[in-house]
Amino acid sequence: MSKDTALISAACEARQHAFVPYSQYRVGAALRTAQGHIFRGCNVENKSYSLTICAERAAVFNAIQAGEQDFEALAIATEDGAAPCGACRQVLAEFAPDLSILLVTAQSPPTFTETSLKLLLPDRF
Repeated sequence: MSKDTALISAACEARQHAFVPYSQYRVGAALRTAQGHIFRGCNVENKSYSLTICAERAAVFNAIQAGEQDFEALAIATEDGAAPCGACRQVLAEFAPDLSILLVTAQSPPTFTETSLKLLLPDRF
């Protein structure tokens, strides 16, 4: 299994755990570190919408709490291959401004488009 295939699979699996009673829009993310570890995240909604956490940030926070900060790739699995929101882009840029990003359409089999954080957030803080 290739590194990208494993990352995509992890993002699709994480998507299944999303808590989305309001939007019904499941998102899974898998973040690979330079050491080859994969950290997952899913979106978790809240009635107070601003308290919702995105899958991408959940994956980053999981990696940080495990002592990892050197990120090389992120796969994001959605029903339509959506890109990360602006808040997630900025959080990712804090650690990996040149991060490789795979935008995954979670179908069987999944398809993806490859981009980078540098292209998605060209003028970061």
